[in-house]
This record gives sequence, C-alpha cells and structure tokens, in this order.
Amino acid sequence: MPADRFVIAIDGPSGSGKSSTAREVARRLGLGYLDTGAMYRAVTVAFLDAGVDPADTDAVVAATTGAAIEISLDPDQRWVRVNGRDVTTEIREPRTAQHVSAVSRIPQCRTDLVARQRALMDSDPRGCVAEGRDITTVVYPDADLRILLTASEQARLARRGGELGASVDAAALRDQVLRRDADDSLLVNFTTAADGVRELDTSDMTLSEVVDAIVALAKETA
Repeated sequence: MPADRFVIAIDGPSGSGKSSTAREVARRLGLGYLDTGAMYRAVTVAFLDAGVDPADTDAVVAATTGAAIEISLDPDQRWVRVNGRDVTTEIREPRTAQHVSAVSRIPQCRTDLVARQRALMDSDPRGCVAEGRDITTVVYPDADLRILLTASEQARLARRGGELGASVDAAALRDQVLRRDADDSLLVNFTTAADGVRELDTSDMTLSEVVDAIVALAKETA
C-alpha cells in the first residue's frame, strides 16, 4: 500500500450506521467511499434479472460472477450499474433485500465479490473508506484503521426504518435487519471485534458524534 494512501474498514450488523458513517468520514477526510453491501445487492439484481431460481446454486454463481458491476466511489455521487443498467434505486427495494442471502451464502460468490471489492478499494489513489460484512477481517484486514460499529436491536431497527421510510412495513423491516443478520452470522463474524479492530457502540450516539470519533481515530493512526 503506498504511504500516501489511507484505508479505513468499517464492519458491523445491519442498521449499526455503517453506510451513513463511512460516507461522511470519506467526505471529511477526502477519501473514496465503497459500500460493499451495494455490490451484493447489485449481483442479486443480476440473477433476478436473469430469471434464476435462488435455490439453483450453480445458476446463481454463473449469473453473479459473470455480471459487470460498476459502482461510484464518490461519497457525493452514489450510483450502481449492473450489466450497463442503473440499479441505484432497485438495490434498496424489499425484493432485492429478500434475496441477498442467496448470494452471500455461496462461497464462490463471496470469493468473487471480495476480489472485486479489494480491487476497487485499491483503485482510488487517495485511499478509501469501505464498509460492509467482514470488511475488517476478510476483505481488507490490512486496512490502516479497522472499526466494528455495534448498536442495540432497537437502535438498528429505528435507523434502517428511517432510511427506508414508508417503502417498507414493520415485518419487512425486521426481516431486512434481523433475519439477514441471522443468515449472514452463520458465515462471517460481524458482531465481535477481531484483534486490532476498534469497537464503537453507536446506540446512543448521533451520526455526527460517530463520525467525529472515527475521524479522531484516523488522525491518531495516520
């Protein structure tokens, strides 16, 4: 890693504030921003577009690993394209969220996406703030600063509900936040900080307070 680059990896469960925090930290520090969860959602759209049965592992692998993914690293200009089609809004819809685990549970898909994520993180000469599942331990364990954000179940549901607004009801919200965490926890650990990872409980913190804390840690580390 070039000496003039700085990489921050932020992990944690759904609704812990990873996306909003990472994006604002990237703005404050002048770094790129990568939402790795958006990549999982993007390839989920790819296999749904192809009419693939989520239970057909081989077909899911073929559709997702063969998909062309483009994603913005600019924290102020968010867009995602799959096979040339803009899916920025679609990846946040309940239909996509309900099928993400069909991708994340398959080792071949995870391996493919991890390689793509690393390449994207290395592509920005300034460095990058990346957030998502197992980012601190598997995707980029040699990041300059690694942080695990945690929050209470109540706080996580409230935050994700605020993001989605009226587009999702209470049952669908719990499914997106809690069921997906339960599924993914069988594959990766995103609730306990690994050695060298700083843990930050954000349950009673505002976004600004969380961002300030991480920026301060970054300045101490740099």
